[in-house]
Amino acid sequence: MRAIGYRKPSPELDHLEAFDIPRPAPRGRDLLVEVRAVSVNPVDYKVASGGGPGGSPGADAIKVVGYDAAGVVAETGPDATLFKPGDEVFYAGSIDRPGSDAEFHLVDERIVGRKPRTLDFPAASALPLTSITAWEAMFDRLDVSKPVPGAARSILILGGAGGVGSIAIQLARQLTDLTIVATASRPETVQWAKDMGAHHVVNHRHELSPQIAALGLGPPSFVFATVPAGAAFPDLAELIAPQGRIALINGEQADLFVFRQKSVSIHFELMFTRPLFQTADIEAQHRLLNEVADLVDSGRVRSTMRENLGRIDAANLMRAMRFLKTGGAIGKIVLAGF
Repeated sequence: MRAIGYRKPSPELDHLEAFDIPRPAPRGRDLLVEVRAVSVNPVDYKVASGGGPGGSPGADAIKVVGYDAAGVVAETGPDATLFKPGDEVFYAGSIDRPGSDAEFHLVDERIVGRKPRTLDFPAASALPLTSITAWEAMFDRLDVSKPVPGAARSILILGGAGGVGSIAIQLARQLTDLTIVATASRPETVQWAKDMGAHHVVNHRHELSPQIAALGLGPPSFVFATVPAGAAFPDLAELIAPQGRIALINGEQADLFVFRQKSVSIHFELMFTRPLFQTADIEAQHRLLNEVADLVDSGRVRSTMRENLGRIDAANLMRAMRFLKTGGAIGKIVLAGF
């Protein structure tokens, strides 16, 4: 079968190629999925550059790239119970297994959801990784249902037009009573964040504290940084409510001590943690993806797909990764078909 990957990582992102590798066989609770569409995330180019976990496949080994996928179950492992051949699914895979940019892909069924019926495969492939990240960050890490005493029932989402920010805004709007403040700086990203459901949009290129104060909401309870935010930590420490909670999804080198005076709690979110460590609650990802599918099919949440670059091949994947690395992408980039 065809698969896209590399033998040695490269920060130039010019090293992907097509390989012919054996079709894998499912074991245990695995599904073998015929991949119809994939989407590209920052983790894809970070790993392919050698700067992320699992970046080097080892001497002469092939590293198949990709995480997000939507497709059709072709075979099931002997212990699989959640899906059967012919089921349409979407999922984000695991960092410690071969990637999804292949004609057939193995994935643990406990991190797989049913594909939304109202979306085609490309639109569905845009959702899993970012949905899991946003859901876990807000509902498992920040626990937004638990109020911060005396604080405004609001959340500041940094990076409102990115992949995670786009779905985080929608989930917060549909599933909570929070006032949603997102950051964006360009007219098109401001409009995108508003279209996703943000109540207010502030400009991250300027100091955030006075902009938040000017909204008249009071200090927000929660901050969800979907983009690197280390340089803004002093600003965030000033604007957040005492005893507020912050979620981070990127490695931060800045001093977290600035949050001590307000007893702010810091939560890191990595959506690969559950599959990587086979946690006791790993099946939570299956359930939350099904809930996201229900939200989509009921018209409450929309796909964050913005661009379809065409076929799943090395050239298009490198093109997508290089564009993502510029930081200029809005929503999600997808590819479909081999």
